[in-house]
Amino acid sequence: MQQCSASVERFKHRLLLALGRDAHGRATAANQAGNAIVEFTFLSVLLMVPVVYFILTVAQLQAASFAAVGATDQAAKVYVAQANPADGTVAAQQAAMLALADHGFGQEAGSMSITCAPGSCSDSGSIVTVSLDLSVPLPLMPFDNGNRLNVGKVSSSASQIVGRFR
Repeated sequence: MQQCSASVERFKHRLLLALGRDAHGRATAANQAGNAIVEFTFLSVLLMVPVVYFILTVAQLQAASFAAVGATDQAAKVYVAQANPADGTVAAQQAAMLALADHGFGQEAGSMSITCAPGSCSDSGSIVTVSLDLSVPLPLMPFDNGNRLNVGKVSSSASQIVGRFR
């Protein structure tokens, strides 16, 4: 019987050593070696990934606001430089899509409208207002079909006066 209890004691001692514990069950210093680096790395990755994604999302919103302001400004300027409203509309849409493409946004992301007041768009002194609503997608999302996840919507408008001389 004593031989069996000695075997159990040896097994218990080996098991505690394998688990990094001393004979009383307390953790030994050898067990703790290198754990700080692993814990720091794990927590850094766990905390930094959401922070980096948040920064990318804010940057995407900022790029959308720059794109919307630039697109409406250029579209309004191009519109008033054209001889008739039909050519002005086509030129304004092309200018807006070019400005959006420069900032990484496609044609399907924005919707543009052109209004004129007072009177016709070709009358000198009338104010042409170009408005743009731009949907901002989440960065790094692999959805290219209609199931896009959006951060929000950015709107911009710009006005230009139709000059007397063209």
